[in-house]
Amino acid sequence: MSDLSNTISSTSRSFPLSNSQSESTIDKLSLNNPALWYSGGFILLFVLLALFDAPTLSWLVNIGFTWSAQVFGPYWQVLMLATFFIALYLAVGQTGRVVLGGDHAPDMPNFRWTAILFCTLLAGGGVFWAAAEPIAHFVSAPPVYGATDDLQQRAINALSQAFMHWGFLAWAIVGSLSTIVVMHLHYDKGLPLKPRILLYPVLGEKALKGQIGAAIDACCIVAVAAGTIGPIGFLGLQISYALNELFGVPDGFTTQLIIVLFTIVLYTLSALSGLNRGMQMLSRYNVILAVALMIYILLFGPTGFIFDGYIQGVGTMINNFIPMATYRGDEAWLSGWTIFFWGWFIGYAPMMAIFVARISRGRSIRELIGTICIVAPLVTCFWFTIIGGSGLAFEISNPGSVSSAFEGFNLPGALLAVTQQLPMPMLMSILFLILTTVFIITTGDSMTYTISVVMSGKTEPNAGIRAFWGIMMGVTAIILISLGSGGVSALQSFIVITAVPVSLILLPSLWNAPQMAKKMAKEQGLI
Repeated sequence: MSDLSNTISSTSRSFPLSNSQSESTIDKLSLNNPALWYSGGFILLFVLLALFDAPTLSWLVNIGFTWSAQVFGPYWQVLMLATFFIALYLAVGQTGRVVLGGDHAPDMPNFRWTAILFCTLLAGGGVFWAAAEPIAHFVSAPPVYGATDDLQQRAINALSQAFMHWGFLAWAIVGSLSTIVVMHLHYDKGLPLKPRILLYPVLGEKALKGQIGAAIDACCIVAVAAGTIGPIGFLGLQISYALNELFGVPDGFTTQLIIVLFTIVLYTLSALSGLNRGMQMLSRYNVILAVALMIYILLFGPTGFIFDGYIQGVGTMINNFIPMATYRGDEAWLSGWTIFFWGWFIGYAPMMAIFVARISRGRSIRELIGTICIVAPLVTCFWFTIIGGSGLAFEISNPGSVSSAFEGFNLPGALLAVTQQLPMPMLMSILFLILTTVFIITTGDSMTYTISVVMSGKTEPNAGIRAFWGIMMGVTAIILISLGSGGVSALQSFIVITAVPVSLILLPSLWNAPQMAKKMAKEQGLI
């Protein structure tokens, strides 16, 4: 980092951060950015192969998925653990008082900031998976725990395993150390909000200019685009299934197309409106709806089981935290569960770091890490207990009432099986579908915005480029679901492959974040 200060002025000129200068259409749409052609070309190739030779695509993806999980799986497990513990170390020490972004008041109130974080980082999978994963582990016990005839203990073990996948480690990788690095280099040193700056301390200016920087950005864009397109496509499939079950609406491509088009319009308009309007509003109201549903289920659902399951589930997870995080015994199970999730979250991490950096200026390291690595995971675990725990309670009292609907890995089937056993089942089912849709929309708008920031190098990117990426991701999802669930499933598996280069981009943050935090602490007179 010794050459950092010598290159800031030239770097800042290369990557302007304002819209004040007049630009050509090519500049406005970032058509001169090689990362656009690398990432867009790769996604186009994937779609064309899916359209014209789906068997070959599936074969290639399966080979890549297996290789990625086997070769990089152990590394990802260590990376996730190290990120979490180093982040905690920075939060509890003297560096915890460091204010990121310099002497700057937070850009938004605490509730709005927290709402956007909760609705963006892991929200896309937070409803269907909350219902499905606990029942999946209940029916087929995770290898760390093994089978038991004690139904109550089996339910606690199932919740514990779900908590591991969606808890501390998952949240830490998408918004802690990499966010500190991005915020320091962007706000304090003037570097652009692009994934390439994560490798600046290692590669210097090579990471910022030319084909190397473009390739770094493109890898991260492809990963997050795949991670966003997949949930958009699955939303169409899942909502279509639910509408068929609830109202008899035909479960076919036409219904799926209408759902995805509606989603595209909403998240693109939200991304165009910016952070301070649509994105804040959607996040705020969705959090309010989620809290209202939680209160309703607590009042009218299996209240005792929910509280007991949460307390015991969290305790069991903490007690078995290291064994679950480092388990390597059953590689087939790991590839389908832990490594799949780790690859998914790692693929999101650099772009999420940029998004979190954009909304978190003026927050301290302790506030950032405490919210993302501790508070958010515990809230997520409670959310999983509200939905998945209710499903487990219903299953124990009435065997088959949830597991039968989930059979064949039917995620929306598991959710509907839970909501249909609550008072006012139709209303609950509709509200949960609305909640899921808005969660996907908030992920779509935030990632559309973030990709546009990366492409343009500006914190307020041109409306044209925002609309382009929003529509492009949605159209890609439509093309894939037109091929049936296999097209979207192939993309979901492909997400794990994209995590391979992204995980290498994240690695230097393990030592760069502590170094930068200490440097900022000295500059702010804290040590």
